[in-house]
Amino acid sequence: MSRPEWHLEDLWLSLREVCPEISVEWLPELDSTNSELARRLRAGSAESLLLVAEHQTAGRGRMGRSWLTPPGSALTFSLALPMQPATWSGLSLAVGLLLTETLDPQGQMGLGVKWPNDIWHWPPLEAPTKLGGILIETLPLPTQGSGRYAIVGVGINLRTPAIDTGCIAARGLDYWGAVPEPGRLLARIARPLLGMLKDFERVGPQPWLARYAQRDLLRGVELQTSLGVQGLGAGIDDGGGLLLDTPDGPCRVDSAEVSVRPTMRS
Repeated sequence: MSRPEWHLEDLWLSLREVCPEISVEWLPELDSTNSELARRLRAGSAESLLLVAEHQTAGRGRMGRSWLTPPGSALTFSLALPMQPATWSGLSLAVGLLLTETLDPQGQMGLGVKWPNDIWHWPPLEAPTKLGGILIETLPLPTQGSGRYAIVGVGINLRTPAIDTGCIAARGLDYWGAVPEPGRLLARIARPLLGMLKDFERVGPQPWLARYAQRDLLRGVELQTSLGVQGLGAGIDDGGGLLLDTPDGPCRVDSAEVSVRPTMRS
């Protein structure tokens, strides 16, 4: 397999129009782009940076889960910058919605957001498959101040794995045709994502949460949380919390993991 072209200088020039101080860095292999940025922060570096790894050997997901892909089968990167939004609530949903709308602007691929941080393909009468995931970590800045260092990690499957070991089967963009060149896919995603983070800092989550229902894959689906709460997905509230209709009445889920029962969407 030939090494892909990443067009990093063109990407950097494009991102600078949104954030003049940003840098772009590519590495052939890394344990985790999020972990590397956290290490650099602890060493005193809090620069605005897009860090791309052609291959991650120890990618991480939410709640400490591993996210492993064969070399060349996924686009993996982290976008990090100091931020001081009025609220952090809803950020993962806003990122998920932005990525879904960028990859599938007309909805023809059938991509949606699985609360709180996954991109799924879930056609009616089929089992769900996972196209990508998001891991957002916010860490204290080395200097005094109320802002934090936001690290937004993104992984998108380019190729569907031959063997699936996860509880939700993976799906790659090759399902819809030719495998996209990762450098061009990154350029397609990175600038809108950076612009979204800047807008989120300025105006908060509401512009994205207001559109979330259009890509919400859990509404009307029977769900069970890690705390044992069961009910039907009923959308989200103004803070991005998941709403459930349960036999005991409405319930809001904030941080508990949500697992979807193995039933088909009608």
